[in-house]
Amino acid sequence: MVGPYRGLFAGPGVKGFVLAGFFGRMPMSMLGIGIVLLVQGLTGSFAMAGAVSAVCSLAFAVAAPLSGRLSDRFGQGRVIVPFAVVNALALVALMASAGLGLPAWTLYATALLAGATSLSLGSMVRARWSHLHGGSAKLHTAFAFESVADEVIFVTGPALVTVLATAVNRYAGLTAALVAMLAGSIALALQRGTEPPVRSAGAGGDGSPILIPGVALLSCVYLSLGAVFGSVDLITVAFADEHGIRGASGFLLAAFAGGSMVSGLWFGSRHWRISLRGRFVRALGVFLVGLLPLVFIGTVPVMAVALFVAGLAISPTLITGFSLTERLVPPSLLTEGMAWISTSIGFGVAIGAWAGGRLTEMFGASSAYGFSLGCAALAVAVGVGGSGLLRLPQAPSPVES
Repeated sequence: MVGPYRGLFAGPGVKGFVLAGFFGRMPMSMLGIGIVLLVQGLTGSFAMAGAVSAVCSLAFAVAAPLSGRLSDRFGQGRVIVPFAVVNALALVALMASAGLGLPAWTLYATALLAGATSLSLGSMVRARWSHLHGGSAKLHTAFAFESVADEVIFVTGPALVTVLATAVNRYAGLTAALVAMLAGSIALALQRGTEPPVRSAGAGGDGSPILIPGVALLSCVYLSLGAVFGSVDLITVAFADEHGIRGASGFLLAAFAGGSMVSGLWFGSRHWRISLRGRFVRALGVFLVGLLPLVFIGTVPVMAVALFVAGLAISPTLITGFSLTERLVPPSLLTEGMAWISTSIGFGVAIGAWAGGRLTEMFGASSAYGFSLGCAALAVAVGVGGSGLLRLPQAPSPVES
């Protein structure tokens, strides 16, 4: 399993941008649950907490393609620093608004600004990998590694923010997210040697990647999957709370991400003969089947096992989705194209967080998991039904090149 990863980090500057990107995107797993724990702890309402978290996710979803386009046009270094500074100020304002008991609109306003200035660093890091290894077998392995890194973040982030918010201080979780974002983002911006070159629009067109049929299809699929992620996050917090062990919520979410991390390592180490399209469709089906048991489970230990199993299909789905996007968009729109996947997930997370909070308060956590299952079924229906748009007859997979 380790073989394909050997030598991946040997190039000049590679380790630096990988580490910076890792720490800089830690908040992607910490902000949602951190906001929920803070706002629910102060207001007592999961619905309010879910709504504020949803506003943050929705704002990120809207703004991510814009920051991606700016990065493609002006370079990552010139875009990251101002976004990171404003994002840090917005998070401070959000925590201050909650702590001072200011009107609810201030929570929504600061969450909106925090989400809008959150950078899609994962897209920027993947764009750097594509610049270094585009068209080679190493790109498949690099994308697999990045998916695993994402899942390490989703394993450690929720657990870390939950422990900090429940055992140390309500604000400690979001503060840790702020520090990681600022340090990682600035470090990435300073590394110009691995930054993709700025290409003119003539190198690949001046339209938006979302107008490419295959990218539009992938965006719809990831919108549904994002709703799964957002709802599972919030419903799982409520599930642990209903069973009297609120502090276990971060570890339950870590089990969900842990399954994806294990499968990502395995998936990236394989040399696949199945097409990217075939891998994508199969991964969606496995994800749906894995989520089915969640609505029937009533104990925390069993739920941890079930979430781990359900998470096994996440990394393969994300790896193939980003690989397909890399093949479908022109080089001059690469970062923006990657960002559309992130923005679709962000929209879905916002919908899922809002719906999960409402349904949990109305029907209880176990029943609310039915919404997550329904969103996964929708993703499968859209992905399988439109999979013809993902055929790449002129572009064999990097592994086959």
